[in-house]
Amino acid sequence: MPRLSEQPLPLPLLPPQQMELDMDMDMGMGMATGFLSDADMQMDEPAAATQSIYPHSATLFAAISACVFVTIGVLGNLITLLALLKSPTIREHATTAFVISLSISDLLFCSFSLPLTAVRFFQESWTFGTTLCKIFPVIFYGNVAVSLLSMVGITLNRYILIACHSRYSQIYKPKFITLQLLFVWAVSFLLLLPPILGIWGEMGLDEATFSCTILKKEGRSIKKTLFVIGFLLPCLVIIVSYSCIYITVLHQKKKIRNHDNFQIAASAAAKGSSSSGGGSYMTTTCTRKAREDNRLTVMMVTIFLCFLVCFLPLMLANVVDDERNTSYPWLHIIASVMAWASSVINPIIYAASNRNYRVAYYKIFALLKFWGEPMSPMPSRNYHQSKNSKELSGVIRSTPLFHAVQKNSINQMCQTYSV
Repeated sequence: MPRLSEQPLPLPLLPPQQMELDMDMDMGMGMATGFLSDADMQMDEPAAATQSIYPHSATLFAAISACVFVTIGVLGNLITLLALLKSPTIREHATTAFVISLSISDLLFCSFSLPLTAVRFFQESWTFGTTLCKIFPVIFYGNVAVSLLSMVGITLNRYILIACHSRYSQIYKPKFITLQLLFVWAVSFLLLLPPILGIWGEMGLDEATFSCTILKKEGRSIKKTLFVIGFLLPCLVIIVSYSCIYITVLHQKKKIRNHDNFQIAASAAAKGSSSSGGGSYMTTTCTRKAREDNRLTVMMVTIFLCFLVCFLPLMLANVVDDERNTSYPWLHIIASVMAWASSVINPIIYAASNRNYRVAYYKIFALLKFWGEPMSPMPSRNYHQSKNSKELSGVIRSTPLFHAVQKNSINQMCQTYSV
């Protein structure tokens, strides 16, 4: 029997078409495996990118603070608006229009921005969609600009009253006040058009802080420019204006002391009209008007200083630390909470620093049946009632704080002490 050959049998040759098909299948399987591994890597990357830079205790503190400020801010600013609109004495002042603008801005912030902020800090994520994420920074930054520009309007009102008193009544007519308020609100939101349209930065979500804010686009952001135009420049205008007011008042008081106008007026009144009480009326009216103007100015300066203290840390953090340095996350949280507080403290300042506002608040509380009947404005501590006190008090209360008193001599003397 012949022995079989031990050489291996030759493999059958495949047709060229079959060989190409096998190679394509091998390449396809390799590419699929590569895609799967790439997808796994890409799924792992966002998890690291979206990790919050804030500790849980910090976000919980921020969320609770936002809830507290929502409650206090909405009630406080609503009551302030009602008190200002219901008080004829306060409503006649040109300054009141800008205070109302400031209160509306604070109310919008407390009723819209803060509730969304509280939820995102509780959940440590943004869950309200892309559209609302683009609206959120517009309302936030727009409100900051409205608040500051309203304070600029108040400051210019005080400066014109002192330095250009003869033109005051022409500048602060109702239609011009309305135009000034429209300008304040329009400019505040028009400044945000570049990031809204995506021309210079863009509105979007910062996943590391789960905050909807102004993001860089193509390496460019408008934040620093907005800080200069919408924050730093108005602050400088306010500081310079109040400095000019202070210098002007000191100069006018020095002139009055040199000429001894008050003594001359008192002497003339004592000689010519001792029975009519004209001198007493003039002196008391000047003193009362000066005190009311001084209190109002102190209140406005206090509001500005508190606003500056509240918002400056957040503005500096957003501008200087634009790359979201995570070294001090608690400082970012505290700066944010301080900024939120600015929309809550204004009603407290109104009530604490100005008696007319306290009376207006009391009347609103009484109207809402919180307690008793509305109290009438009480005389100041240095004012002693006499048989003519009711008549005098009525005349003073019916006279707008920033309008000229009927007698030119009284008006000339009083305006020099109005700050």
